[in-house]
Amino acid sequence: MANDSVILRFSEVSFEHGPNKPILDEASFSLRQGSRITLMGQNGAGKSTLFDLIIKQHIPKSGQISITPNDASIAIARQVMPQELLDLTVREFFATAFSEIKYNLDKLIANVFGVVNTNLPLDKKVRQLSGGQQARLLLAHALIQEPDILLLDEPTNNLDAQGIEHLTGFLMMYEKTVLVISHDADFLNAFSDGVLYLDVFTKKIEQYSGNYYDVVEEIKKRIERENLQNARMQTQIREKKSQAEVFAHKGGKLRAVAKRMREAAEDAESEIVTVRQEDKTIRKFNIPVQEFDPFFDGKILEFTSVSAVKDNKMVDKELNLIVRKNNHVLISGPNGIGKSTLLEKIASGKGDGFTIAKDILIGYYKQDFSNFDFEQKAFDALREVMQEYTEQNLRATAASFLLDGKLLDHKIGGLSEGQKGLLSFCRLLLMKPGLLILDEPTNHINFRHLPVIAKALDEYEGAMLLVSHTPDFVTQIRIDEVIDLASL
Repeated sequence: MANDSVILRFSEVSFEHGPNKPILDEASFSLRQGSRITLMGQNGAGKSTLFDLIIKQHIPKSGQISITPNDASIAIARQVMPQELLDLTVREFFATAFSEIKYNLDKLIANVFGVVNTNLPLDKKVRQLSGGQQARLLLAHALIQEPDILLLDEPTNNLDAQGIEHLTGFLMMYEKTVLVISHDADFLNAFSDGVLYLDVFTKKIEQYSGNYYDVVEEIKKRIERENLQNARMQTQIREKKSQAEVFAHKGGKLRAVAKRMREAAEDAESEIVTVRQEDKTIRKFNIPVQEFDPFFDGKILEFTSVSAVKDNKMVDKELNLIVRKNNHVLISGPNGIGKSTLLEKIASGKGDGFTIAKDILIGYYKQDFSNFDFEQKAFDALREVMQEYTEQNLRATAASFLLDGKLLDHKIGGLSEGQKGLLSFCRLLLMKPGLLILDEPTNHINFRHLPVIAKALDEYEGAMLLVSHTPDFVTQIRIDEVIDLASL
């Protein structure tokens, strides 16, 4: 439970990534010790940047960030495993959590593995782990420090249902301060008691009490009230101005009346409020399918076997499955069983147990975006997949995914994780693939966009392979076949 002591305070803090990319404009908020707070905001609003300010990786342009007491410890669980840590063993990775040697490190690791519901060989390289296993590792790295302030950046990404359940239970019992960025509404609602909302339009931070759904409803009602007030004021303004015109033309003493009417109209105009703007939502879209030869038989992908990891060993099993045009296949199983490995083999066309039809265009949404060149500009990443390029079409399509001209001119590595996700979907649309491979496509994506994306995938008429640990998302998509790796 939170107490009355403030542990973190932002006082009129301003920050920008260069002169044309403001993130915060005199933003203020405070967190009390023991509070469990959700940080909300549109993709690219600057939520992860806020975390960097808290851990002093960024310095504010103006204002003050204070932590009380000064020696309060902070730990952060990032969204993505840093490249420089991939060649460490699991044990070496956890050793980086401490400034001094921990002689009982293996015992501490075993305890935190119980919290995140995993058990990994300590001598295994981090890069050998699946996306879900790396997500648990990042989370465990923060938890093992038992910090006074725990910062979690999209902690449910790549986690299966059991992993999310264990994390939720831990956070409900954690007695220190937690600040969480997540787009998983049910997860947030289970434990949060307040919300910080980073407004991408005003660059301010709004602070709310209550759980996630309470705040979403409060914001909705606030917008309705502001729109209603403005409608009343606009009516008064029109009436007063119309009356002023009538009296002004009659002359004499009535000109004084006209003046009062104009003043009344000005008073009404001063009461017009700036309506709180909602996060923008991407437009509805369809992913076109590549044009096939008229004599194509529709057979896009054929499986003869699949592999899965059981007890840290690879197990093969026969599988006779033909994936045709307009077939949607869900690949399921717990973290670490080999789902992403299977998708990557198919996307590369290199591996045993499957055959891909000749000349099939493959659109691949990779969960860590490592199939992008992070030094490449976003504009060029879109242009290179277009079969019939026009700049107008590229920019219009990108705008529908909230990628404006400034963002298109950015290197991909400089985009937020959510913006990389939207860039991936935009690229798939422009590519017009025959086979769509999607590995955790809900990761990092604002919850407002998910129904739009689900509808586009549901209506996709090519072949599709999908991995997702978000049941509500999957239920909105037509699934024709399921490959359950856990049943092998």
